[in-house]
Amino acid sequence: MAEIALWNGDICDLEVDAIVSPASTSLWMATGVAGAIKRKGGEAIEFAAVRQGPADLGDAIVTGGGSLAARWVIHAVSIDHARRTDSATIDRAVRNAFARARELGVETLAIPALGTGVGGFPIAEAARVTVAAVRSELAHSPRLIRVTLALRGAVPYEAFRLALAAEMEPRAGISA
Repeated sequence: MAEIALWNGDICDLEVDAIVSPASTSLWMATGVAGAIKRKGGEAIEFAAVRQGPADLGDAIVTGGGSLAARWVIHAVSIDHARRTDSATIDRAVRNAFARARELGVETLAIPALGTGVGGFPIAEAARVTVAAVRSELAHSPRLIRVTLALRGAVPYEAFRLALAAEMEPRAGISA
């Protein structure tokens, strides 16, 4: 089974096969994690995403990684046009991001907290939903060897650490 790791820092700096970008239905990358990915990886990432839109809530589309270390960006549509989300949407977005990762054959994947920035979704609930979806999807993702939950700041990191402890502590393969 794949290792699940926690990381506190900029997802753009991770050397993984693919990173997940939180996305709205329009796929424009203006703020938060998506904006940081565009700034560091180049506007071509956003242009490639927008050409595939609009996308449905919970969907996930793939673009190249531009000048990022990651080869691919998986845009997980986790907020609607009014910048709202819910646990079911976050769950679908994570699961569809994993589906795209399987299609790409990635071995390493990084996922941020979806819906917690402009979406305003509570971080503890987002952590619980994300960790449960990751755990479930790993059973269907044999090529994945490492999933990094990429958080920024003490509060998100702690929320995901607690969610991992609650969901997976009795199992092997957890690192922080």
